Amino acid sequence: MYNYGLDIWGENNYIIEDGKVKLNYLSKPAIIDIVKEIRKKGIKGPILLRFPHLIQKQIDNIYSHFRRASKENNYKGSFNAVFPLKVNQFPNFVTSLLEKGEKYHYGLEAGSKAELFIAMAYNNKNAPITVNGFKDEEMIMLGFIAARMGYNITLTIEGLNELESIIQIAKKTPKHATLPNIGLRIRLHSSGIGIWAKSGGINSKFGLTSTELVTAIELLREKNLLDNFTMIHFHIGSQITEITPMKKALREAGNIYADLKKMGAKNLHAINIGGGLAVEYSQHEEYHQKNYSIREFANDIVFMLQTIAQSKKVQEPDIFIESGRYIAASHAVLTAPVLELFSQEYHESSLKLKENNPPLITELFELYKTINANTALEYLHDSIDHMESLLTLFDLGYIDLIDRSNTEILIHLIIKKAMNLLKNKPHKELISIQERIQERYLINFSIFQSLPDYWGLGQNFPVMPLSKLNETPVRSASLWDITCDSDGEIEFNIKKPLFLHDVDIKKEEYFLGFFLVGAYQEILGMKHNLFTHPTEATIEIDENGYKIKNILESQSIYDILEDLDYDMKEVERRLKNNLDEIKNLSEKERDTILGQIYLFLNDNTYLKTVQK
Repeated sequence: MYNYGLDIWGENNYIIEDGKVKLNYLSKPAIIDIVKEIRKKGIKGPILLRFPHLIQKQIDNIYSHFRRASKENNYKGSFNAVFPLKVNQFPNFVTSLLEKGEKYHYGLEAGSKAELFIAMAYNNKNAPITVNGFKDEEMIMLGFIAARMGYNITLTIEGLNELESIIQIAKKTPKHATLPNIGLRIRLHSSGIGIWAKSGGINSKFGLTSTELVTAIELLREKNLLDNFTMIHFHIGSQITEITPMKKALREAGNIYADLKKMGAKNLHAINIGGGLAVEYSQHEEYHQKNYSIREFANDIVFMLQTIAQSKKVQEPDIFIESGRYIAASHAVLTAPVLELFSQEYHESSLKLKENNPPLITELFELYKTINANTALEYLHDSIDHMESLLTLFDLGYIDLIDRSNTEILIHLIIKKAMNLLKNKPHKELISIQERIQERYLINFSIFQSLPDYWGLGQNFPVMPLSKLNETPVRSASLWDITCDSDGEIEFNIKKPLFLHDVDIKKEEYFLGFFLVGAYQEILGMKHNLFTHPTEATIEIDENGYKIKNILESQSIYDILEDLDYDMKEVERRLKNNLDEIKNLSEKERDTILGQIYLFLNDNTYLKTVQK
């Protein structure tokens, strides 16, 4: 059984049974069955499924491993976690997140005014809020308001000008009012690794230099706010694939923490290590993206900070973590139907063989008719060679368009026959020719909207069919989205090959699942070609089955245009005027067309497929 690397990236969240990929949880429903039930409601196009139990699992993992590591090492500091809202701000995710994390006092991190408003409205009251990123006076004032609401909020300073603003606002705040905690983001010499490494290092965008840290402490002492300084913060990058950079950063941060304590910051008690806990996206054994486990991650952080604190004879710090990718990525699965296989237009009935065909076409036809299991690989090689020769002959004018058409049809018929005959052979026997005979699958989704990190950063996501998993996939697959952009393609990669099934879309539906898309992809999605967020649904699973909740349909074309500041009354007026200018159009025809226009305007932009 071909399992699409499920044992590498799946974290035991999915199993394959009865040819379907299923959730490995309680009643173990098949994803394809959930999708088909949602589509019965008339919903077409891609569907994003949210699984709250996977949010719960990741939260449980983080807290249980850090608490275990603390207990084993008799660590004196506490463990705390906040979720960075920049990773996923969508309400159906955030409300599930806070519900699942409530028992741990799991909090939120905000990096903008809008995100801070979400935190102030939805955060668990006993959970911390941290505020990172550049801030103006309004944003800092919001932090003061949150503190007065009773939130344990920490404003992390990115520059001395922000500290000046805090001082000024504190002066105007009533003496009886609770002030927010103050955190200082430190600019480490240590940097991360990989695509997001520039988040850390001496030349990073954020954080205070050693000189600025000293100035900040002196300023806080002078303005009687040193007691409000409780946290230092650093972040060396998202998706930290190796543990060594984190250990190096911890040594540096731990020593800074100890020295600040000795400089009089008596209430400094926390080190916020930021995010970066990696997710394994690879489907292929030789391309693992991380070299450590959550257990090792927790052990190293607790041990390192304890060692430094004991050697410097200071209080062991409380540990804060902001690992959003680890929490969010696995909870969402994008599902999308295949609209077309581009070789399916090639049928034997379409052949237009002549009375006298070019010799190579006659040979191709003979190969097609006589191919068998023993000759399949040989004939496949021969047919590809013949194709190259025939295309050259066409370019030189020695064969005509009918001959070229017959060539294309016969080549694809031979490929399909050969792949079917060789499907039980190891893929390595075919790998050398897969790139030349790949099939192109047209998928009803937009890469720019739903997988922007693939387009922008080359970030791979696990992809697999939702059904037919008891059959050997035989076609090397290149995936095309429905945008009119040549970049809207996941190309076949001979080093990381994707194989899919040879299906007749006219006879059966075929769905693909794109996994681990719950972090960043939704909020970074672009409205390229005005494709918007796909329909989403939250799936709650119990011992007896599952419930589909919070279905949020993809935006209508009307709403999309309105979002772009089109005056929709003006759009409607122009469309009506254009109809009125059609000659010989009866009033009944006009009303029919107008009705169709309104119907289409109130539907989404994704393509419609026929329900089987």
